[in-house]
Amino acid sequence: MQLTTTRFGTLEADPGDLLLFPGGLIGFETCRHWLLLPDPSSEHVAWLQAVALGHVAVPVVSPRRFVPSYKACVPRRQLTQLQLRNTDEVYILGILSKTNLALTINLKSPLIINATRRIGCQAITSDDQPLAHPLPQPKINEVLADYKRAA
Repeated sequence: MQLTTTRFGTLEADPGDLLLFPGGLIGFETCRHWLLLPDPSSEHVAWLQAVALGHVAVPVVSPRRFVPSYKACVPRRQLTQLQLRNTDEVYILGILSKTNLALTINLKSPLIINATRRIGCQAITSDDQPLAHPLPQPKINEVLADYKRAA
């Protein structure tokens, strides 16, 4: 299938690469199909590209890369749509945001993806996590130049 995107131009995507988010993402509830694409200029950033809206791409990172002790405490009822089994491969991603020169990661509402079944959800943690956790200065330097170029 062919997708036309603002950020990546025209893409050829295999339907088997699509991720299904049955509830969409917060603010994009009607966007159910997404592609996870690597950032061509940064090994630390990936983009969740909406299939239905070519102008919508969300930068994501692994929260543990920047907050090694991060744990997503999520009630089981939020995870039922992922159809998790013990053998499934699961990824947790945080949405990256930029305000002026500061980069933050949303630790309160991570994206949880069952990579085995290609199903994802955006959950709300039950513990006290920040919506905008600032990245430590040394880590910002690793990501900022690439993110500024891409944004």
